[in-house]
Amino acid sequence: MNILYIDHYAGSLTMGMEFRPYYFTREWVKLGHNVSIIAGDYSHLRKKNPNVDCDFQHKKLDGVDYYWIKTGRYKGNGIKRALTMVRFVIKIWMRAKWVAETFKPDVIICSSTYPIDTFAGQHIKKYCNNGILVHEIHDMWPSTLTEIGGMSAKNPFVLLMQAGENSAYRCSDAIVSVLPYTEKYMRKHGLKGKFVYISNGIVLDDWKRKEELPSEHEQVLQDLKGHGKFIVGYFGGHALSNNLGVLLDVAEGLKDNNRICFVLVGDGIEKPILQEISLRKELKNVIFLPPVSKYAIPELTRYFDCSYISASNSPLYRFGIAMNKIFDSMMAAKPLVFAVNAPNNFAEMYQCGISAEAGNVDSIKKAIERLENMPEAERTKMGQNGHKAVLENYEYGGMAKRFLAAMQN
Repeated sequence: MNILYIDHYAGSLTMGMEFRPYYFTREWVKLGHNVSIIAGDYSHLRKKNPNVDCDFQHKKLDGVDYYWIKTGRYKGNGIKRALTMVRFVIKIWMRAKWVAETFKPDVIICSSTYPIDTFAGQHIKKYCNNGILVHEIHDMWPSTLTEIGGMSAKNPFVLLMQAGENSAYRCSDAIVSVLPYTEKYMRKHGLKGKFVYISNGIVLDDWKRKEELPSEHEQVLQDLKGHGKFIVGYFGGHALSNNLGVLLDVAEGLKDNNRICFVLVGDGIEKPILQEISLRKELKNVIFLPPVSKYAIPELTRYFDCSYISASNSPLYRFGIAMNKIFDSMMAAKPLVFAVNAPNNFAEMYQCGISAEAGNVDSIKKAIERLENMPEAERTKMGQNGHKAVLENYEYGGMAKRFLAAMQN
């Protein structure tokens, strides 16, 4: 089967996030299918972006065929980023017949974060014999723009995204959603095809690789363990949506507990602000460390006693969540402090942690204290529950087969 994967922000192992298209593509290639990814030449998610001279420039990366579209660079979420989205879609739309004749796709997957890539996919399908169109949902646009970003529903950009979302639901043969509780919403917006929930997850090969930690991290974490500290660990983005300011308030409330400490590993626009708050409040129980390679996550989490998962208290999470750090923490067999108000509460679903109310300092504080006071054997059991669940339900090899079955059926 020939599969064409359209994802503006698709990454690779060497370039960095986002990894989902690469992981699925790699698994399908192993199963004997021909897969090509069309992506934009620039993404704010990648650590490294390719040098591209012309549209549809081909390069094989980590065993996967990529075709790059020149879209231009941007910073932040302003007009320049919006223009790169429109440019990406229009360039593919204008070459739709050539794309269909060149790639001969049996399946076209539209998977950019934003939904208007469906217009390019639909146009390509017109030139394919019996081609199947699949729309893959990562984030709920334009709901994300209005409910988190604060944009007006009448904003022209939001209206464009709404038109794309509605068209994707009406015209796709199947919808694959990273979020489990979206089908009802999609049916109201015109979905007539098949709905399939396929989450994010883990890749076993990444966990076998086990890259060493940078010396700075190793030294700090070994010192904390040497002093018998109970480490509440967080790794990932430092953005408003991660609600880490609340964690600092929790740390302030626990600063008289000499055993509990908080280690925040990562980067993001909010990190300097969080560091300034920690300094002003003299939070000696909070340590900030730089981000690490995804392959170093197994070594990093080895030092954690529990893993902190949080998000802002937003109605957007009514559709569910699929943060990669959840599955990495479960794979590391670390109990979760789960401070997200979402219906798919992993801590409760798999008995692998303790839930707390998102944004509620006292609730989070009590969850951490409960874990710290818990017998180690009980914490270990929680961690093992999570590890077992992620291997059974959220491993990319198995999920790729489910995705493939959805396309073939």
